[in-house]
Amino acid sequence: MRLLVATQNPGKQQEIRSLLKTSGIELLFPNQIPTVANLDVAETGKTFAENAELKARAFAQESGIASIAEDTGLQVAVLGGEPGVASKRWLSGSDYDRNKALLDRLADNPHRAAKFVTVAYFYDPISAVGRSFTGEMSGEIAMKISNDTGFGYDSIFIPTEEKEVLAKLGLNKKNTISHRSIAFTQVVEYLQKINL
Repeated sequence: MRLLVATQNPGKQQEIRSLLKTSGIELLFPNQIPTVANLDVAETGKTFAENAELKARAFAQESGIASIAEDTGLQVAVLGGEPGVASKRWLSGSDYDRNKALLDRLADNPHRAAKFVTVAYFYDPISAVGRSFTGEMSGEIAMKISNDTGFGYDSIFIPTEEKEVLAKLGLNKKNTISHRSIAFTQVVEYLQKINL
């Protein structure tokens, strides 16, 4: 079974490769498929599900290979769910810049509840079958940025029942509790069920 993982993001590629390493699914990435190596799909959807579907369909249709795409974001309750679907785009600059700006917006606010949401979308261009899978991870925003490596908001997000930010937990631990892990576990179960 072959599956094109429709992301150019190296951090996401590493996580997904790790999550699916024992699944028996042959993973392909855009840089391995000339027709999609430089494909950039605008995330114009209003929801995580819409963005994931846009990407999965585009990569599948261009490559002719069943594809999975995901869209992930951080929702902070006191900010009305922001940055949400625009988590990567709400502020230009680096992950550090976005983390700092989010901490500045929260300042000393004690209400720091947040959650990560991932929606993965599978699309098979042969059968025209598509399906979405959702994973969530609740937690809170830290008071400061961790110096540990990680991408996105991993350096400021503390999962519920953990004492440290995601970036300090390491990839193996992260992959047992994360929003992406929850969504991709559902993906694997579905793909094994339909025997793609």
